[in-house]
Amino acid sequence: MSQDSGDTPAGLGFAMGAYVLWGFLPLYMKMLSHVGPAEVVAHRIIWSVPLAGILLILLRRTRDLRAALTSPRTLAMGCVTAALITVNWGIYVWAIASDRTLDAALGYYINPLFSVALGAILLREKLTRAQLLAIALAACAVVVLTVSAGTLPWAAIGLTVTWGFYALAKKQLPIGPNQGFLLEVLILLVPALAYVAWLGWTGSGAFLVADASTDWLLLGCGAVTAIPLILYANGAKGLRLSTIAVLQYVAPTMIFLCAVIVFKEPFGQARMIAFPMIWAALVIYSISMFRQMRAAA
Repeated sequence: MSQDSGDTPAGLGFAMGAYVLWGFLPLYMKMLSHVGPAEVVAHRIIWSVPLAGILLILLRRTRDLRAALTSPRTLAMGCVTAALITVNWGIYVWAIASDRTLDAALGYYINPLFSVALGAILLREKLTRAQLLAIALAACAVVVLTVSAGTLPWAAIGLTVTWGFYALAKKQLPIGPNQGFLLEVLILLVPALAYVAWLGWTGSGAFLVADASTDWLLLGCGAVTAIPLILYANGAKGLRLSTIAVLQYVAPTMIFLCAVIVFKEPFGQARMIAFPMIWAALVIYSISMFRQMRAAA
């Protein structure tokens, strides 16, 4: 479905489910903060494969996957999306483990505005004055945080950029959403298995070494990774890009509340200035977007 097509109830339900699950994900990843981020990402990949494979078998859509695996162009595009989501996962897991959950929330707050900027730059979409103001406010918020900390909020920017390009590339992948996700984790499976095997060989891994609860949490990484991503992939096919941008506010809001209320991360003066600027930018952008939609209707 193209980004100019209308929204569907199924697409809305799938996407909403994905964002709510992502909102709770920091609670799960925090329990794995004693495990290296790269090892956690490897297990997210490994244990996602059987879940995604079973789903595809049940849906009887394995033929499309076989066709994709024999298409150099589709494989190349799958490698791009796989690389982007791997980097995104790595930054996210590191941020949660390093008590930078607020940076993760900031990154996903900025992402809708980054998607708008991508549309303007790559797709030559025209921006309204309100949208330009929203992007400028977000940029100013990043400047405030940079000046205060003396360095760029790399975790937030990394999450924004990788997820923004992943969403854009995912829309262009010429296969179904479920096949696309399985293609991505299959591409990543061999490196992930090799890395986990190397950790086991050197004795530096946590799987089957630390304790039973850690083992079960690592095994569960497949479910907490595959389920929301599959929901998102199906939702993205049935929603306009603008609708996806609005729904993206759900997950970072839950992540923000989790960071402040549950993890008790400090919400200093710079963040007290920057976050309201981001929220104001999102309000301005949303109002502009809804006006455009009403005018089009």
